[in-house]
Order: sequence, then C-alpha cells, then structure tokens
Amino acid sequence: MPVAPRLGRVLWPLLAELLLGFAIGLAGLWLAARGGDEAAASFALSLQIVAAATLLFRVVSMGVSVVITQALGAGNTALAQQIAKASLGATTRFGVGLCAALLFASPWVLRMLGASAEVQHGGSLLVQCLAVALVFDGLCAAAASVLRANLAGRQAMWGSLVMHGIHLALAVLFMPFMGLAGFAVAMLVGRAVALALMLWHWRVRLHIGLERSDWWVWHANLLRGALRIGLPGAAETIAYRLAALAAVAVVAQMGTVAIAAHSYVQQLLTCVVLSTVALGFACEIVVGHLIGAGQLRQAQRLVTRVLWLGLVVSGALALASAFAAPYTLKQFSSDPLVLQLALPAMWVAVCLEPGRTCNVVVINALRAAGDAKFPVAVGAVSMLVVMAGGAWLLGGVLGLGLMGVWMALAADELLRGAVMVWRWRSLAWVPSARRMRATAAVAAKEMR
Repeated sequence: MPVAPRLGRVLWPLLAELLLGFAIGLAGLWLAARGGDEAAASFALSLQIVAAATLLFRVVSMGVSVVITQALGAGNTALAQQIAKASLGATTRFGVGLCAALLFASPWVLRMLGASAEVQHGGSLLVQCLAVALVFDGLCAAAASVLRANLAGRQAMWGSLVMHGIHLALAVLFMPFMGLAGFAVAMLVGRAVALALMLWHWRVRLHIGLERSDWWVWHANLLRGALRIGLPGAAETIAYRLAALAAVAVVAQMGTVAIAAHSYVQQLLTCVVLSTVALGFACEIVVGHLIGAGQLRQAQRLVTRVLWLGLVVSGALALASAFAAPYTLKQFSSDPLVLQLALPAMWVAVCLEPGRTCNVVVINALRAAGDAKFPVAVGAVSMLVVMAGGAWLLGGVLGLGLMGVWMALAADELLRGAVMVWRWRSLAWVPSARRMRATAAVAAKEMR
C-alpha cells in the first residue's frame, strides 16, 4: 500500500514558493508607491481584480491536484499522467477567454468599484497589460500543481524561484520608466521562462511527454473528476474574492488614502496568510494521498495536528506584524492619515487570523476528501451577508471607516472557521472520501 508523504516534505518547498510570490507583490507595491498613493491604489485595486479573475482558470488546477494525489495514493500512475496532460488544454482555453474578457472589461470594473479617475486610468492600463501574462500564469499554476501532487515540490519551488527572480529583476528595471506596465511585462517574461522549466521537469522527473494537441484539446472524461472538485472549490474562492471586492468598493468610497491604507495592511499581513496557505495546501496534498490509500483515520489526525500548528503560527505572526506596524507602514507611506487608518485595522486583523487559519486548513482538507460543496454553500452566505454586508454597514452606514470594514472581514472568517471545524469533526466528509476512492478504483480497472 502506498505510504503517505511526510507533511514537511510538501510544506517547506511550498512555503518558500509562496514567500517568493509575496516578495514580488510587496516589491511591486513599494515601487508603485514611489509614484504616490494614487499609483499604489491603482496597483492594489488592479491586483484585486486580477486575483479574482485568475480563479476562473484555476478551476482545473485546484481539482487536478486532488485527483492526481488520490490516483497516486491508489498506485495509479498512468491515470495521474493522463490527467496532468489534460489540465494543460483546459487551462489554455480558460486563460485565452479570461484574457479577452479582461482586455475589454477592466475600465468598467474599476468604475463599478468607485475608483477615482486617476486610479481608473492607471489601474485599467495595468489590468490590460496583465491580461496576456495571466495566460502563462495559469499554465504555470497548472504545471506547478502537477509537480507538487507528484511530490516534486522542490522542482515546483525552483521553477517559482526562476519565475519570481526574473519578475523582480525586470520590474525593478522597467517600472521606473514604464510605470505600472513594467510590472506586467516583467511578469510575462518570468512566467514564460518558468513554464518552460517546469515542463522540462515534467518530462525528466515525471516522464510526461507532451504533444501539440495537449495544449488545446478538452478531455472531458479525464477532467470530470477534477471539475467535480475544482468547480465548487473555485466557486467558494470566487465568492470570497467577489465579497472582498465589495468590501474594497466600500473602502474606495472613503478615498484614495483609505484604499492605500487598506492595501498596505493587506501586504503586511501577507506573511501571516502565506504560512496558513502553505500549511493548508500541504495538508491537502497529504490528505489526498491518505484518502487514495484508504487511510481515513490518519487523515483525520493529520488535519487536527496541522490545524493546531496553524493557529499557533498564524497567531504569533499576526501579533508580531501588529506590533511592528508603526515602523513597517512608514516604509510605504509617510502620510500620517494613512498611518492613522492602517494601525487600528492591523489590530483587528489579529482577531481575524484564527478564523482564516481554520478556513484555509479545513476547507482544503474537505476538498481533498471530496466534500467540496459544503464549504461553498456555507461560505457564500457568510461572505455575502457578513463580509460584504458587514463592510457596507460598519464601514459606510455606521461610519467606522476602514476599521469597520476589517471588523466585518474578521467576523466572516471567524464564523466560517467555526462551521468548517465542526464539519470536519463531525466526520460528515467520510462518505464523500469513500465514494472518491471507489471511483478511482473503477478508473484504474478500466485502464488495465
């Protein structure tokens, strides 16, 4: 019977990869802030839009990772290889459609969010420039997901190192004279080089050879299981992004200074988020292998251990970030109004992080076990009512400003986190896990 990988083998390369991505976002925001708070606000709003849009073509990679880990856990390497190749064609189709949508819709989205004319101009240009780069970004995400699912996390990490290193170097070179568009050009070049490197690892380490048709053909039979996991998972994340955009729209009504302060707080908290996300994704990969091998009790114990570890780590990092905020915020802006708005929000975020940890770790584990619909059903209601509605009520109607918006974000995370922990402890995910393992066994027999 296959032995599940150790958590650390998956966690550390993934954490390093996420930290590199964080460094790029932080450096980009810092470079944009050199042009003033308007440029920083344009950069922050644009990345919010892009982050929400990219989820549309991450549907495949989210589901593919789970299905591949379960196939490998059951010892079916051939099926895992076929699913990996099918993910490329699906990602290309999603990416091209997304690129076209962003090219035409970015000005309208920024106007809908209530951005000022200056922010609309800079943000629209950045989103349109990023549109082409996002096709390569999606392919890189799919390639890296396959590598991590096959326990080749170091190869995915080195691909990300090359990608982010090129992105950072070229952004520093291009942005001083190209402005925000330089960030997008640097991203495109970095993603293209990284994709070539990751696919080389596919061929050498995973023995996956590609044909021209693999880049475009839609393999419905191979992707059915991945979409069954990926669609609800992406729907839950898309609901979160849309609710977050609604909260940002409330912040945008408060002015450019509030948008800048909001973006600076998010960046300072990213190191906390990354530790949680790394634990969640690593847990998902290991749980997928355990489910595929039929080791459900071990999966339950693993999630409990990871959850406690995540609560300790995220809590300590959130407190450290809040205490350091008076000093770190000054690296982005010297405007006293920005500091006045951002500092209270940083302390509200300390209360938010335990809920976020429960959500990230447990939702990823539920997805790995095949229980992907429950988080969507619960999350959509909470995000719409508590996050978006609470941001409007507390931040706008009651006049609590940016702190009120962050109070709504914290309430949503804590409520959903409590519900997700209850779901996992109730063992309601076990029937889904058994059905997925039975489906994988049938697929393995059909391939023999």
